[in-house]
Amino acid sequence: MSEEKGFFKRLVSGLAKTRDHIVSGMDNIFHGFSKIDEEFYDELEEILIMGDLGVQATCDILDDLRDKVKEQHVREPSDCRQLLIDSIKEQMNVEKAAYEFEEKTSVVMVVGVNGVGKTTTIGKLAGKLREQNKKVLIAAADTFRAAAGEQLKEWANRAHAELIGGQEGSDPASVVYDAVAAAKARHADVLLCDTAGRLHNKKNLMEELKKMNRIIDRNYPEAFRETLVVLDATTGQNALQQAREFQNAADITGVILTKMDGTAKGGIAVAIQAELGIPVKYIGVGETLDDLQKFDADTFVDALFAV
Repeated sequence: MSEEKGFFKRLVSGLAKTRDHIVSGMDNIFHGFSKIDEEFYDELEEILIMGDLGVQATCDILDDLRDKVKEQHVREPSDCRQLLIDSIKEQMNVEKAAYEFEEKTSVVMVVGVNGVGKTTTIGKLAGKLREQNKKVLIAAADTFRAAAGEQLKEWANRAHAELIGGQEGSDPASVVYDAVAAAKARHADVLLCDTAGRLHNKKNLMEELKKMNRIIDRNYPEAFRETLVVLDATTGQNALQQAREFQNAADITGVILTKMDGTAKGGIAVAIQAELGIPVKYIGVGETLDDLQKFDADTFVDALFAV
């Protein structure tokens, strides 16, 4: 519980820039308007879109807010603050089933462009699973980036997870093939696959991703499948675009948002869920193992609106 409290504190401070960016503007509207009219909604809409919540999420949130205002006969703009918070939470709710892979024999493919913190995230995820006494194997299938293997090895050691690695420049699909064989032979609970930091417009790299998926489908059909895309929250709308591209190449089941600390674009967490229908499953707010946590809509929105 104290770990969660500590994380909430870090989240509150990590979201400070996003809060300044979105919430202070909203509060000006809640206190600056004397009545709830179209202009009031227009101003809110502008702030939400500027805050990287995206057009779709903003429309859904405001529609919901209008309904609540009508149903509850709300007259004062200041009374809308909590209603808006509730609407945002409802938009972002992640089902408990989102973490089903933890309870099953599973293969988790982790994708994302270079520089988003993908390798570090895999290390942290391995650590989290080890804390639950899971047997974790990591496939180092990012064989393009010279430092990737070394970096992953360091994280694997820290997390007490086994690493199946390929030589730099070797065929990533063959690494996945070997890792699947090892996971089966050693009765691993979870196989985490690191993949090359694909620039989402490189067609051949996307094809390679599909090839890896085919190998897992064919050789490990009984495994529960999860494909998580790692996105850098500081890139805002660009992160949303990356998620779209990856969605075209793979069956993305969830998002890990890194670098939530120190970004003014934290609202992107809301946008991704609304625009793509993919849940944000984890968020990262720093460098240590404990800085990656399961995403909880209530906690996130409370931290965002923390007074």
